[in-house]
Amino acid sequence: MQAAKAASNVLFDGPEWTFELLEKARDVIEDIALNDLGLNVYPNQIEIISSEQMLDAYSCAGLPLMYQHWSFGKHFVRDDTLYRTGRQGLAYEIVINSNPCISYNMEENTMAMQTLVMAHAAFGHNHFFKNNYLFLQWTDAAGIHDYLAFAKNYIAACEERYGLDAVEDILDAAHSLQSQGVFRYGRPPQPTVAEKEAMQRVREGYESSQTLLDLWTDSTMRREDEDDGPEDLAISARQRELNLPQENILYFLEKNSPILHAWQREILRIVRTLAQYLYPQKQTKVMNEGCATFVHYYIINKLFEQGRLTQGAFMEMMHSHTNVVLQPDYDDQRYGGINPYALGFAMMTDIRRICQSPTAEDREWFPDIAGDPNWRRVLREAWANYRDESFIQQFLSPHLIRKFKLFTLTNDAENPNLLVSQIHNRAGYRDIRRELARSYDLAYLEPDIQVTDVDLRGDRELKLTHLVRNGIHLDPDNRDEVLKHARRLWGYGVVMNAVDDG
Repeated sequence: MQAAKAASNVLFDGPEWTFELLEKARDVIEDIALNDLGLNVYPNQIEIISSEQMLDAYSCAGLPLMYQHWSFGKHFVRDDTLYRTGRQGLAYEIVINSNPCISYNMEENTMAMQTLVMAHAAFGHNHFFKNNYLFLQWTDAAGIHDYLAFAKNYIAACEERYGLDAVEDILDAAHSLQSQGVFRYGRPPQPTVAEKEAMQRVREGYESSQTLLDLWTDSTMRREDEDDGPEDLAISARQRELNLPQENILYFLEKNSPILHAWQREILRIVRTLAQYLYPQKQTKVMNEGCATFVHYYIINKLFEQGRLTQGAFMEMMHSHTNVVLQPDYDDQRYGGINPYALGFAMMTDIRRICQSPTAEDREWFPDIAGDPNWRRVLREAWANYRDESFIQQFLSPHLIRKFKLFTLTNDAENPNLLVSQIHNRAGYRDIRRELARSYDLAYLEPDIQVTDVDLRGDRELKLTHLVRNGIHLDPDNRDEVLKHARRLWGYGVVMNAVDDG
């Protein structure tokens, strides 16, 4: 009798999925996610796609609705070749930061894997997208699909009107500067009325290139008939006038380039808008994947406890979970750095442990959360209020440092030997945590290049400054190639100076 009752409670008993089974699994997952974990999610839209469609989404930065560019095709051919020859698998899902939240699941997944990825993406990632402060501040979940559709159609219309080569030329230049096309520290300035009118006319396709160019230059360059003073005063004046230094190079070129037409400025705006949309994901890889992995792990264990999963399905899910959170040792051929899934999941699990079963060490290091009975609230607040760098700095425990066998090495160019500078002691734990956190800080990972000066009334030479950190200079070949594209967008000379921050 008990066996029959348990069998009737099982969600599915085979590998094949149907839409009825998917809906049934989604409902029970949703109940645990919302009523047990207390997650707050966007409405879900779950799509089942083929491997070819997944490869296509791969190639376009995970955004299925994307404009065409040769680089996306290059990525598609690479991933398709690796997949067809068995050298690379495909993601079980792709999830979009949007409202409604769209999850693309592989049709080749078994029912067990469909259940796992629904918990992972449709509720784990979904909750993180909706609640993390970076996504709330920098992205428009409700408008991204409309904007992607606009971008795709607009660029296609430009290709028809101005030619494939002309559009490709602008896209190549914009893509080369994409990493320098985001606002990192403050919200972008709001466009003026004149700029809004110009943008609207461009998007409606009724622009007159001459009048629109006049609108742009008049509103953004703000030419004045005043005499320059001494050189230093003149530099200060034009820096104030152009809001320099400017970290977002694409934004500066879009607003101030003397040669770009309105449609070209719109393409630059499209590229930097999408770069800004994706930027929070680069800052929260560990947290985002850790949140989703913790959520799916909790849900599948809860489903098994409730008798909703067979032992076979549960083992299949746990096998996949174990592969995802695997952290190879440094001398393992598979080692490629710290696995963000492994670190994120371990930290989320460790926070729960600190709340439920704190040690004396935990109480010393985390007095605010140690012994807190509401570990769900602690995790939700962490997911909402931190990015990778600050999260690691705040929550990486000595327990996890020992578990991951972390230590710091000092590599001095003047010393032929590596120095183990920090080990597992009180001072070492803090330094290890700080150094690991810094390794996820994009301010240290990406070059700091800013527009610092340009004389629009003189030679119009654009001056860029690279702030050199830790003696790391730009690769000369890549630097020269990017400067070539910058000159294409600016129309005049572009020079770059390196300044050591030390």
